[in-house]
Amino acid sequence: MHDVVRQLLAKHGSLPVSVDEIANNADLYDAGLSSFASVQLMLALEEHFDVEFPEHLLNRKSFSSIDAIAAAVSEIADDQAA
Repeated sequence: MHDVVRQLLAKHGSLPVSVDEIANNADLYDAGLSSFASVQLMLALEEHFDVEFPEHLLNRKSFSSIDAIAAAVSEIADDQAA
């Protein structure tokens, strides 16, 4: 999951640093993630994982780190599978 999140972040995050240099728990907004890029990343995640982010996960915290994104996608996938 983290590898896919990193690939999508590299493609859609428009970060000024390499995704490879970012720890899984590092703050992505401190690394340069913009609000616009987080929306682009969300759309890419939805398409890749065939999920839809619910309203309660549409916040800065859900996209604050690679760990947070992976947790959010896992939560959505689990909820949709149930």
